[in-house]
Amino acid sequence: MSNQPPTTVNAGGSVVELTAADFDSQVRHGLTVIDFWASWCGPCRAMAPQFERAAQMRPQYRFAKVNVDEQPALAARFGVRSIPTLAVLRDGELVGQAAGLVRAEDLAKALDQVA
Repeated sequence: MSNQPPTTVNAGGSVVELTAADFDSQVRHGLTVIDFWASWCGPCRAMAPQFERAAQMRPQYRFAKVNVDEQPALAARFGVRSIPTLAVLRDGELVGQAAGLVRAEDLAKALDQVA
């Protein structure tokens, strides 16, 4: 069983994995929610199904994951000190950030308020 998040085309409520190479181009337009996570992190594993459910509830937004072990420069860029950390970007600019578990419904409602 893999601890990796899905890596799919971001359409219709899917979640994509971002790297330093494609990060800026992927978050340049629209609202993007990023889950900073690691495979060894229990709370991150608990957050994963909530994050995917929120992506299905709000397919108009882009949902992405960044593995902090594989992308330490991105984690440092956003000041990620604990995981899971969620970051919300609008047109590439950070508009919100929170650490810890978030229910899918609460995440969806929060996104609607900043959209």
